[in-house]
Amino acid sequence: MLAKLLAAGEVVVLSGAGLSTESGIPDYRGPSGASRRHTPMTYQTFVGDPAARRRYWARSYVGWRAMTRATPNSGHHAVAHLQRLGLVAGVVTQNVDGLHQAGGARAVVELHGSLHHVICLDCGDSSPREELDQRLTRANPYFGARATTVNPDGDVELGDEEVDGFQVVGCRACDGGVLKPDVVFFGETVPAERVRECFALVERARLLLVLGSSLTVMSGRRFVLHAAKLGIPVAIVNQGPTRGDKYAALAVDAPLGTALPELVRLVDTRAAAAGSPEPM
Repeated sequence: MLAKLLAAGEVVVLSGAGLSTESGIPDYRGPSGASRRHTPMTYQTFVGDPAARRRYWARSYVGWRAMTRATPNSGHHAVAHLQRLGLVAGVVTQNVDGLHQAGGARAVVELHGSLHHVICLDCGDSSPREELDQRLTRANPYFGARATTVNPDGDVELGDEEVDGFQVVGCRACDGGVLKPDVVFFGETVPAERVRECFALVERARLLLVLGSSLTVMSGRRFVLHAAKLGIPVAIVNQGPTRGDKYAALAVDAPLGTALPELVRLVDTRAAAAGSPEPM
């Protein structure tokens, strides 16, 4: 049924943390349940508490290494394949890990930003995360904390004794401004222009395909509500129930690493049966 819905094309994908779990990055509310043991950093705490900000950067410094080791899984590659076939017209992701792009997807709208970039809260300068990582390494030559699991926001759990003495560096462009990963923290607002871009993508879609999101927070769920209001069909593939299920024309409860490759196989089979040319 899902392959049939996809066959008409002009599909917009809305992806969540569940798409990246098989790359080793746990989601917040699905089977791996990072939210049960992890309290994400809020914007208000990051900006207002220098000690909390130092703890965040120490944990994120460790988490960044796990993030850079993560590679796209079969779900990411499936989305890119459907895009190359011309069936997926746009991708909106709530993830900040960059794995869609690493898996070959193009023109991805990163709703909550990207861990691969850093911004200065004082002057607005943007710089690569790799550059900051090198600076933090030089500033903390004896910092040896390790973690085995990284959270969806790139943070890890470390004890207070492990972050004691960690040195934070400031912005180079304005000589000391406060640096922040270019992601939308809890309590922070998604830039209005980015939200409008996502709404416009949904409005042009024949189908909104939700992948790996419980749709618990309004940041992503609003696009499902908007599609339903406009009469645009919604299909959901996720492990476990979502807050968008009642709006869905079709909901598939299955691991994305299993369901999406099978979906690609069915789509390719339909295309071959119809005599469609092989994708370039």
